[in-house]
Amino acid sequence: MLPSQEIRRIAPELDPLRIGTGWNKEDLDKVQVFIESTYGDSHPGSGHLDRLVEQARRGIREAGGHGARYFCTDICDGESQGHDGINYSLASREMIANMIEIQGRATPFDAGVFIASCDKGLPGNLMGLARLNIPSVVVPGGTMAAGPELLTLEQLGMYSAMYERGEITGEKLDWAKQNACPGCGACSFIGTASTMQIMAEALGLALPGSALLPADSDDLLEYARRAGAQAVRLARTPHMTPRDIVTSESFENAILVHAAISGSTNALLHIPALAHEFGIEITGETFDRLHRGARYLLDIRPAGRWPAEFFYYAGGVPAIMEELRHCLHLDAMTVTGRTLGENLDALKAEGFYERCQSLLDASNVRRGLHVKKRDVIRAYDSAIGTDGSVAVLKGNLAPEGAVIKHTACPAEMFEAVLTARPFESEEECIDAVLHHRVQPGDAVFIRYEGPKGSGMPEMFYTTEAISSDPALARSIALITDGRFSGASTGPVIGHCSPEAQAGGPIALVREGDLIYLSIPKRRLEIVGIAGKRLPPEEIEAALKARRESWKPRPPKYRSGVLRLFAELAASPMRGAYLDWD
Repeated sequence: MLPSQEIRRIAPELDPLRIGTGWNKEDLDKVQVFIESTYGDSHPGSGHLDRLVEQARRGIREAGGHGARYFCTDICDGESQGHDGINYSLASREMIANMIEIQGRATPFDAGVFIASCDKGLPGNLMGLARLNIPSVVVPGGTMAAGPELLTLEQLGMYSAMYERGEITGEKLDWAKQNACPGCGACSFIGTASTMQIMAEALGLALPGSALLPADSDDLLEYARRAGAQAVRLARTPHMTPRDIVTSESFENAILVHAAISGSTNALLHIPALAHEFGIEITGETFDRLHRGARYLLDIRPAGRWPAEFFYYAGGVPAIMEELRHCLHLDAMTVTGRTLGENLDALKAEGFYERCQSLLDASNVRRGLHVKKRDVIRAYDSAIGTDGSVAVLKGNLAPEGAVIKHTACPAEMFEAVLTARPFESEEECIDAVLHHRVQPGDAVFIRYEGPKGSGMPEMFYTTEAISSDPALARSIALITDGRFSGASTGPVIGHCSPEAQAGGPIALVREGDLIYLSIPKRRLEIVGIAGKRLPPEEIEAALKARRESWKPRPPKYRSGVLRLFAELAASPMRGAYLDWD
C-alpha cells in the first residue's frame, strides 16, 4: 500500500480537506505527488518556475497520479549583495530544507518533484528531499541567456569597480545594469546556481541531460513533464527512494564533475551539507583528494570565455561525463531506474548530442559566432588543467582548512609570502582597496564573516574590486572566514576554519604578520611577525600569547534566524549545516 493510502485510513479529516482544496474523489486514490518549487517573484531564477510546475503536474496526471503544488521561495544573492541582506543567504538554505521537511512530513505523499534554479534554493531542495526520502526527481530551472556583447551578470562587479575608479562613465555602468539579465533562469556563468544544477544531475537525482538548459526553451518544459511522469513511476517501484539511489560513489562522481567544470567553491558548503543528510561524510578534504589529478575541461565563465548557455549547446553534463567516463562509477543508480552508464549509452542512441549541436548551430547564426563544441568542452586529453579546480589549504592559519579556486587564481599567486592587512568587515576592506590603501604584496584579511560571525556572506564586491585592478589582481591575496560568489575570480581564499568568531587563528592575525601561501603544497601559514620571518616555535608561542588576550565579539545578531544559525552552524569545512548534536 502507498504511504498516502495508509495514512488516509488513520486520518479521517485528510480526504475532506483535500476535496475542499480542489481534489476529486478519484484523485484521492491516485499516486499523490508533492511538487515543491522556489517559484516566486523574488528573482529571475525563480520567476519562471510556475511554468515548470504546471508541466510537472501535467506529466504526473498523464502517468495516473495527482500533483499538489507547494512553494518555498528563495532569496537572490545578487539582490542581497552590498547590504546586510547577504548575511541571510546561507541560513536560507537551512530554512528551505526545514520548510520542505515540515510540508512533506505534515501531510502524506508518495513521491516528489523538486524544482529550483539557484544558489540556496536548489541545495535547500536537495537537503529537503533527502530528509523526506520519498521517490523524487529534481528539475533544474535552467540558465538565462547572455545579454548583448555576451554580457553576463558577474561582469557587473567589474563594471562597478571600474566606475568607482573613474575608468568608465556612468552611462556605461548603466548600460551594463540594463542588459546583464535579459530574462529568467540562473545567472549565465558557472556560479553556485549553475554548479548546483549540474550537481543534481551528476548525483543521479535529475533526469539525464536536464541541467542548465536555456530557461526559455521548450526542451526544459518537456523535461519537467517527463520528471512528473517519472516520479509516479518511481512511487510504484520498490527501493527507489533518494537514499536507495545516492551513495558515496554518487558523490564521488559529482565531485569529479565539479572539478571538470571548475565549479563554485560554495559547493564545498552544499555538497557536504547534503551528504550529511544522507548519512555520508564528505568534507573539504574529500574535494581536495578527488580534485588532485582531475581534469578541468569547461571553458565557461567566470574562469573561462563563454556564457553558461553554451554549456548545454556543447552537450551539457552528459558530454562532460563522457569525457570522464573511465573515471566515474558507471554503476551508480539514477532516478531513471537505470545506472549512469546505461543513461549515457541511451542518450547517444537517442540522438541527444545531435540535438545539442543543432542548438549550438542556431546560437551561432543568431549571434554571428563560430563556436564549436570543443571550444566549450575540451576533450579529456586536451584539458585546460590537470589538477582539478579547487584546493583545500591547511596550516597554522587554517587548521581545519581554507578553500581556493586555483583555476581562477593567477599563476603568480600560487606560491607567495605576503604581508597581513587585517580588516574587521568587508566594508572597511573594500574602501581600502578602492582608495589604494592596499598595496601589492599584501594579504588582505576580512574576518568575523563566518557562519557564527555574521552568517557567512559573500565577499563578492571586494573580490571584483581586486580582480579588476591591474596593480592588485596578480600581487595580493584576499583571505576570509566568509565565502565568495561562484562568480569570483582572482587570488581569493575563503571558508578559513575555524572562523574568527569561534576563536580560529584568523582572529589572531595582526598587521605586518608574514603569510605563506602555497597552492601546490596546500599550505596557508603565519611564518613571520612584524615583517620578520621566525621559526615555527616562536610563531606558535606568539599565537598562544595572542589567544590568551583574545575575546570573542558580542553576537552580531541577538534574535531571529541569524541568531539560531550562529549558535548551531557547523564548521564551513563540514558544510555549515545546522548541527543539532
